[in-house]
Amino acid sequence: MNRIFGSSSSKKPKPNLQDAISSTDTRMASVEVKIKKLDGELARYKEQMSKLRNGPGKNAIQERALRTLKQKRMYESQLAQLTQQTFNMESAALATENLRNTMATVDAMKQANKEMKKQYGKIDIDKIENIHYEMEDLLEQANEIQESLGRSYAVPDEIDEADLQAELDALELDVEEEGPSYLADLNKTPDFIDEPPVELSEAEHKEAVKTTA
Repeated sequence: MNRIFGSSSSKKPKPNLQDAISSTDTRMASVEVKIKKLDGELARYKEQMSKLRNGPGKNAIQERALRTLKQKRMYESQLAQLTQQTFNMESAALATENLRNTMATVDAMKQANKEMKKQYGKIDIDKIENIHYEMEDLLEQANEIQESLGRSYAVPDEIDEADLQAELDALELDVEEEGPSYLADLNKTPDFIDEPPVELSEAEHKEAVKTTA
């Protein structure tokens, strides 16, 4: 029976919107070519009528021009209908695509929601709080250890600033009582020199330098 009448699987698939739009665009292109051809004929008739005087010849050309003009108006009307059809189909295709994208987004959100519930179900808030408290205790212990290691054993915890100032003043008094040494006064002549140094004039100083050289 299938060999005679054919099977349902051999049926051609139904055209979709994109196929319909492509077919309509092809028809529109064909109509536009015809309209362009008629425009050329009308331009030729117009040129012929401008060269003829009123009479049977000019009237015949006018009748041809009228038939061509009517044919052009018919094609223009058909082109307008095809244009509107294409617009409607493109709008429907756009709405279908938007709906398809919306459904895909909804499915993705459902899947993400399911995964989030699955992951959050594994999390124990009480355990997180306990970890937080344990971290605080460990940090506090670490601070105590650092303070203990940084403690100075030679210096008392509390030092009186007034006592330090009094001790500093006493040291200054001891230095004044000892008196200045010979190093404090660089201009003083040492004891092992019998006579003080003689100051030379500028001319004598130059002569001494020449003699030495």
